[in-house]
Amino acid sequence: MTWRAEMAPQWRRLHRQGVDDIFKKHLLPTFGERTLSEITKADVLTFRAGLAQRKGRGGMPMSPSRINKIMCILRQHLNEAADRFGFTPAFRGIKPLKMRRPEVQPFSMEEVERIRTAIRADFRAYVTVRFFTGMRTGEINGLKWKYVDLEHGLILVRETFTDGEAEENAKTEQSIRDIPMLPMVREALEEQKKVRHQDSEYVFANANGAPIDAHNFANRVWYPLLRYLELEKRRPYQTRHTTATLMLASGENPEWIAKLMGHANTQMLFTVYSRFVPNLTREDGRAITGFINSRNPPPVPASHSELTQKQIETMDADALRQALKAALLAQKTPPKENSHGIA
Repeated sequence: MTWRAEMAPQWRRLHRQGVDDIFKKHLLPTFGERTLSEITKADVLTFRAGLAQRKGRGGMPMSPSRINKIMCILRQHLNEAADRFGFTPAFRGIKPLKMRRPEVQPFSMEEVERIRTAIRADFRAYVTVRFFTGMRTGEINGLKWKYVDLEHGLILVRETFTDGEAEENAKTEQSIRDIPMLPMVREALEEQKKVRHQDSEYVFANANGAPIDAHNFANRVWYPLLRYLELEKRRPYQTRHTTATLMLASGENPEWIAKLMGHANTQMLFTVYSRFVPNLTREDGRAITGFINSRNPPPVPASHSELTQKQIETMDADALRQALKAALLAQKTPPKENSHGIA
């Protein structure tokens, strides 16, 4: 376990626990008695196939995501040994299993307001901050008053609270960020400060002053509320996805949203959320058609009655104004008579 001891200082607590769990349950029982240089590509593939046959949570087959995580630890361990002792790494040419995109089921603005209105008063500020900051569960549950800057309108994400312990490191380097308060967030925090637990440093605390327990909130408050409102059952984490989709739909700058959410770049925004936001990415050709028409306007029909729906949809603002002007002129100009005196 030399590799684990060397790497542990740079890992977060939860990751260290996860690595130890993987070694104990999966890697040591299979490879514990093997010399690392003797482990072959076939051994690795056989091990992965065996994982796919095991049961995960709820008796379901182990997910590709979980299998990839286990294989990632094995890969890092074997590759480091290969570099140190000069043998061919067994993982050469083995790619991770394909995974489904994260399940994203954001709430609509109407649903957000129904939830904020109907939820217990002592959790109203909590869900408001969740919906309009995009904070992760561990980030908002671990939020302390010293990181709430009402003077400058900022929430400083510096700690997380998970599995009953606080940790002074966020999930990633990008996760350490300052979130500007929207008006409803500032109002919620100001109200929360009036009823804060006097002996607790946490913004959202239970009766004992400890941070809100994620499981208790989900099972005793969140899911019963969704049932009462007859809304589809969704995890509290969907509040974070809701933040992203609402901001994208409102036209906020994607780079600003990515920074607010704690993403390294905008790739996840466009990959995960684009299908929930009409006009975020146009796929009907109207944008380029409008651009071309603005440079080379199509002939304007003599009468507005000759305009088709398709022509109207592809016209830019200037072309539409020209068409309307021509239609109005046509109505004011009497028709010319032909040689027989018939209009």
